[in-house]
Amino acid sequence: MSLLNDKVLFIDGEAIILNKPAGLPVDAPRDGSLSLENYLSSLTFGFQRWPLAVHRLDRDTSGCLLLARNPKAHKRFAAAFEAGTVTKRYVAVVEGVPSEESGIIDLPLKKISSVEKGWRMVADRSGKSAVTHWRRISEKDGRALIAFMPRTGRTHQIRVHALQGLGAAIVGDPVYGNAGEPMLLHSRFLSIPRNAKPAVEATAPLPATFAQAGFGEELLDDAA
Repeated sequence: MSLLNDKVLFIDGEAIILNKPAGLPVDAPRDGSLSLENYLSSLTFGFQRWPLAVHRLDRDTSGCLLLARNPKAHKRFAAAFEAGTVTKRYVAVVEGVPSEESGIIDLPLKKISSVEKGWRMVADRSGKSAVTHWRRISEKDGRALIAFMPRTGRTHQIRVHALQGLGAAIVGDPVYGNAGEPMLLHSRFLSIPRNAKPAVEATAPLPATFAQAGFGEELLDDAA
């Protein structure tokens, strides 16, 4: 995988938003394979400090990822995520077509693990609150393109909500669906408010895997 300099969607003195490629983990994996950490030294753009990721995207999820360029900015941005003031929009292709055009999935999530399957997240009333708004954009050949607007930031939230809230697993999901093709989940838009400056925000173009599945950029509008 080449350097990520050409993946920068937004940059100023406090923040960088990257269009993270699918397949690149944010945290260093146990198997020693490449992760975002291997590229941070090339993303300084004249600063001495390496930028640091403020949040996480799953390895196979592409799109908008926020990096902070100094510790004070990292603390403020992390607080914005914690407070729920960050606007996030994802798009995904799911197996099946939801009967409704839009809705709200309110399913608390809990982490479970087993020797056979490892760990995963499941909907459980004793879990942490997780809320996702969604809207159907388009459908083709028994699949649907969905916009997801999570109001909380739980691990695997959209992936589990797609499966257990809509009854439609995300295409290519290796944990909650079938892993025979690339996972079609993309962080489309990210906006982080700031008090004295314009918001840090960017829109990430869809990767080629979406067009190859029949769901191209032309299907999206400003709300997705």
